[in-house]
Amino acid sequence: MASMKSSMVVAIMVMVALVSSVAAVPGIATFYTPPYTPSSCFGFQDRGVLIAAAGDSIWGNRAACGRRYTVRCTGGTNAVPNPCRGGSVTVTIVDYCPGCASRGVTMDLSQEAFAMIANPDAGRIQIDYTQV
Repeated sequence: MASMKSSMVVAIMVMVALVSSVAAVPGIATFYTPPYTPSSCFGFQDRGVLIAAAGDSIWGNRAACGRRYTVRCTGGTNAVPNPCRGGSVTVTIVDYCPGCASRGVTMDLSQEAFAMIANPDAGRIQIDYTQV
């Protein structure tokens, strides 16, 4: 009975991992620097530093406010070699990025969030992101 439960848990974990990787959406990220308040979503309420401003593709007229996304760097977009640091970061959408659409940017990460997944010298990176 215990081995059946273990097999079931492993099968569920594999399915979740497959669904997560399939659901990842490619995009472009940049970063912005403090101060992070006021924000379009939460005014002067401090939401920490693992935050992002949404571009038009995910903003949805404030529908993105409070949504959490796991973001992973997949490559560079400029001459900075190998900008990705590996791993991922989970951010909360707290703001709108009005200039993102014209620059082809999906989300503008906080400087701290960007630095967790990429070299800030890159300034702009390719990403995969998944809503959590």
